Amino acid sequence: MRRSAQFALQKNEIENALQFVRDCLAEFTPKRNTTKITMVLGEIIGSMVSHKSEEGILRISVQKAFGRTWVEVNAPGHEYPLLDSIQAGAIDSETDIGREALEDLKLATLRSFAGDIKYRHRDGYNYVRMILYRYRRAFLYKTLFALFAGIAFAALLSAFAPESFNLALNEYVLSPVKTIYLNVLRMIVAPVVFFSIVTCVGGFSSLRELGKIGGKTLFWYALTTVIAVGVGIGVFFLLQPGRVQIAAPPDITASIASSEISLRDLLIDMFPSNIISPFLNDNMPQLIFLALICGIAAGLIGQYSIVLKSLFDAFNELFMKIAGIIIRFMPIAIFFSIASTILMTGARTMLSVLGMFGTFVFGLAVMGIVYIILLIAVGRLNPVTFFRKYAPTMVQVFSMSSSNAAIPINMEVAQKKLGVSSKVSSLTIPLGSTINMHGTCIVLAVFSLALARVYGMPVSSGSLITLAVTIVILSMGAPGIPGGVVICLSVLLEQLCVPAEGISLIMGIGPVIGMFLCMSNCLGDMVVTTLVAKSSKELDLEIYNQKEPGENDEKG
Repeated sequence: MRRSAQFALQKNEIENALQFVRDCLAEFTPKRNTTKITMVLGEIIGSMVSHKSEEGILRISVQKAFGRTWVEVNAPGHEYPLLDSIQAGAIDSETDIGREALEDLKLATLRSFAGDIKYRHRDGYNYVRMILYRYRRAFLYKTLFALFAGIAFAALLSAFAPESFNLALNEYVLSPVKTIYLNVLRMIVAPVVFFSIVTCVGGFSSLRELGKIGGKTLFWYALTTVIAVGVGIGVFFLLQPGRVQIAAPPDITASIASSEISLRDLLIDMFPSNIISPFLNDNMPQLIFLALICGIAAGLIGQYSIVLKSLFDAFNELFMKIAGIIIRFMPIAIFFSIASTILMTGARTMLSVLGMFGTFVFGLAVMGIVYIILLIAVGRLNPVTFFRKYAPTMVQVFSMSSSNAAIPINMEVAQKKLGVSSKVSSLTIPLGSTINMHGTCIVLAVFSLALARVYGMPVSSGSLITLAVTIVILSMGAPGIPGGVVICLSVLLEQLCVPAEGISLIMGIGPVIGMFLCMSNCLGDMVVTTLVAKSSKELDLEIYNQKEPGENDEKG
């Protein structure tokens, strides 16, 4: 399906162009909410009008195919940095009521769409292509198909093919493909973790100016993150998943035996002697420490901070994009990895992985109980009211697999349904989507310890403390992309000396895990937001307690 229209390249035609897009979306995707889409498109078209080289024609085309809906806009004009221009336009917007909240909402919305906007300049024309809607579960279904196809393929080979054929197939086809993918994934881990954490920490230079609300927000995010790590470790030791043992390679076992060190040595080893060795040696504790130092320093060097932060942001976007490209090939890697694993270890291994997943879900349920206790004991609020109002949104964000993409939705729900003031929600929710990852903490704790047990890797008390600290820091810079938890998990497996191939055991259910993570992370953001608002007297209890049984907003 395709609809096209032309408009004069003038400011008074922007609303007509946006109405055309609204009409197309109503026809193509009637259940979509167009508010956020038209907000971003309005900024894009406005920037194109501002940078026009002559009076000309603005051409808009809205198309739908293969589960995607996108818009293409082109107009004559000078080349310019599109995203910087429209974000500056959002900041310079003028409104008498709720100006700061509107700016935060616009910027959060722009960030959520940034990965879907492509800009180029050619032959005196500016071209923009923006994805308006994509079938969010397509990657999930591809991954699940690859998982079950790999299981069926391995089962057929085990039942009907001779063992010599299976061994040769694994050695020359299945295992090489799996190893290549894991090597490429490991290649990107260090820069993704480093620049994610630097970018995150570098944005905190002005938090001191935010006063009591900023301090309370950081306190509750830090406290609940530590609790989440404790819950993850606790449910692992309670349910003991990962009972199926896989023999670790002899060189790994030997290195473990020869490298048993004390907690003192572990703490000393977290501090690198030079700036290059953490990258060369893939020493993640040192890399995380280096990232924290660089992030803090980036906000304290005066006039150079803006330039340096922009550079770090650019590198972060670059390596996130590379990681996204690598993760797109995950279904292929999953097929080969699962087939290889089952051929070599048997079907019991997959049952063990399902046990890990069940432990993770149980951990999320325990964290839900923690939220209820906090709402009652600290907030003096009715948790039933909270969950009744936020439950529809939980279902929506479950399918998004991205906490960043859920920012505008959560801000709207916090203000309109829960009665949180814009002063609080405009700070706590965007900040929480970056540093408050309770579900991520639980999944990293459960799966890293379970995989260490599967491969027979001992975890000493000192290693457990270091692991917990690493999880807390990693959760701050967790890549906000579907499948990003695999990257974080690879860091922990490296720290525990678990073979890299252990990641392949959970790649098949990675997208399902991501959906649970997004829901849990967003729920934690909303609980903390509500608690901070209540303690700061920025919660409208009349709105919070208001009963609206028919309320079911469509937020795409």
